[in-house]
Amino acid sequence: MINSMTGFGRANEVIDEYDISVEMRSVNHRYLEVSVRVPRSYSFLEEPLRQHLMSTILRGKVEASVQIWQLEKSDVVIEPNINIARGYANALSDIAQELELRYDPSVATISRFPDVFNIMAAKPDEEAILNNTLSVLNKALESFSLMRRNEGQRMVEDILTRLQFIEGSIEVIEQSVSQKLDVYREKITSRMIEILKNTELEENRILLEAALFADRYAVDEETVRLRSHIEQFRDIMGIGESIGRKLDFLLQEINREVNTIGSKSSDFGLTSTVVDLKAEIEKIREQVQNIE
Repeated sequence: MINSMTGFGRANEVIDEYDISVEMRSVNHRYLEVSVRVPRSYSFLEEPLRQHLMSTILRGKVEASVQIWQLEKSDVVIEPNINIARGYANALSDIAQELELRYDPSVATISRFPDVFNIMAAKPDEEAILNNTLSVLNKALESFSLMRRNEGQRMVEDILTRLQFIEGSIEVIEQSVSQKLDVYREKITSRMIEILKNTELEENRILLEAALFADRYAVDEETVRLRSHIEQFRDIMGIGESIGRKLDFLLQEINREVNTIGSKSSDFGLTSTVVDLKAEIEKIREQVQNIE
């Protein structure tokens, strides 16, 4: 299946008290370039998600954006600092003895002193968050890939239609050149008969002149190679995976043969056909540049 490099996909799901949203998009690119944006507090997700996408996508400039919201679970951890609390308790006892005061400490009293508690951000379960995010990413990837496949199918249909046009144009060119050679043979024969008049005309001389003309203007070799390139083009599209660069190279060869035909053409009708051919090739090139 041929994929377009243009695609979009989105997924959102609440898993284990986390609301996870993934959005991804891609455009055409010569190679594979993947970037992933995640919230700063979840930076540990960036590289694993990027590697996952690189193992799935073959070509294109891909951007994925991840948003994560924690719903109910507390995001802080409060721990008592026993050593500091004990220090406060001992200090209060010393004061009571020194001043001969009643010593009646309580946890509530000691807890009001500074640094009795350590307040820290809760350490997330990175493995669980990664697995959950990958799950949502894969759902976004499904819709993303479906869009690329559908777009790729439309591109294939368009390219095949244009290849048929090119094949039809090749037949027109061959017929036009053949007719032109026949006309030239008749023209050169009449001219030589007129020049030589009563002198016996050498058939070999006429054949030589016609052969020289045919060698200059014949396009048999070019049209044969064109048909071969078009057949290869269809075969490569049948492979269906990572074929964009191969098709682009083959399209250069097709364009080269058409340019050669154009350089041999002095007939307005044939030149017009070559111009139409080049326009179709350019339209195919635009499509090919967006194939994965």
